[in-house]
Amino acid sequence: MTTSPEKRANILVLCVDRDGDVGTKANFKTPILGRDENLSAAVAFALKDPEEPDANAMFEAIRVFDRLKTESKPYEAFQIATISGSEFGDVSADRKLVSELTEVLTSFGANEVVLVTDGYQDEQVLPLIESRVPVSSVRRIVIKHSKSIEETAAVFSRYTKMIVDDPRYSRTLLGIPGVLLIVLAILSFYNLLALTWLVFLIILGGALLIKGFGIDKAAKSTLKWVRNYEPPPVPVQIASFATAAGLLSMAIGVYLGISDVIWPTTIPPLGDIPPLIGEFIQYAAALIVIGICVVLSGRAIKWYFERDARLLRTVVIIAVSAWSSQIALQASLILINPTSEYAGLVVSIVVGILVGLSSLLAAFLIHRRYISFFKEKGVKVEEFSEGT
Repeated sequence: MTTSPEKRANILVLCVDRDGDVGTKANFKTPILGRDENLSAAVAFALKDPEEPDANAMFEAIRVFDRLKTESKPYEAFQIATISGSEFGDVSADRKLVSELTEVLTSFGANEVVLVTDGYQDEQVLPLIESRVPVSSVRRIVIKHSKSIEETAAVFSRYTKMIVDDPRYSRTLLGIPGVLLIVLAILSFYNLLALTWLVFLIILGGALLIKGFGIDKAAKSTLKWVRNYEPPPVPVQIASFATAAGLLSMAIGVYLGISDVIWPTTIPPLGDIPPLIGEFIQYAAALIVIGICVVLSGRAIKWYFERDARLLRTVVIIAVSAWSSQIALQASLILINPTSEYAGLVVSIVVGILVGLSSLLAAFLIHRRYISFFKEKGVKVEEFSEGT
């Protein structure tokens, strides 16, 4: 009697190395699919590091695979694979494991998994695997150590070496105590041992603060950015410099205005406020307007190099802003002395309107004359387009 396809079982013996030791120590690219390939990788891995638990897990996966093959039924097919994560752990390791598991399932459509791991850490990936294929069995390998003093010392020596050589542990477990010992020696030299606990708390608190807020990672990212920094294009540099210079000019103008009309300790009468505003305008308006024009000029230079039609609009705003200083000056004279003539203010406003209209007309004619220049960037600005 032939077995129906629906009842066929594709069983995958899966060995999981979450910390990526197979790739980093044995130099094998994962996923490793097939018995012979896994046996070669396990042997090479064990020769590189005989004490590595992941190598033992790979041998156990091969043993489980061979046993299942001998006990197999006609409708069962078996395959063995090893997948690995990343030495950085956490999300990056899990994502790599999921990617490699997907690749294995594409090659061998398993509907059942026998999971082999080297400890509790690798079993954290069990939910990831179960979300994609059912897990029928979990085999966890725990290396048996002798309880003798010699082997205990060997295990202790191994982990001590890991603390010394692995930067992930040495920075914290050796670096901070090293700093504390140096500080203690300095305090002892200057007879300041009474401050030991205070300095200890400051150093420990600083280390926790740096680690807790990720300041070390931010500093590392900043250093990497500085090393790889490339200056922006020249137009952007000009615009940025002009913006900084313009803001500085405006800030100085505001400072000069405030320093000239600084009030005494008592609040001035209400009638004295308009003259103070007038004096502020007289001292501050010029530099504020200059700062605005400098900022806009930087933008205009940038628009010119980019062949952007916003250049013309910016030039119009610069012209109007430059003349506005005269309007502000005439207004300040009236605020200081209300009996002054209004003719100067009226003339300044009228001239300002004419300046704005003439600038707008000139920009419109320039746009029509050199429209091909701006069209190279494909920019369309409604202010300078002809109406229908």
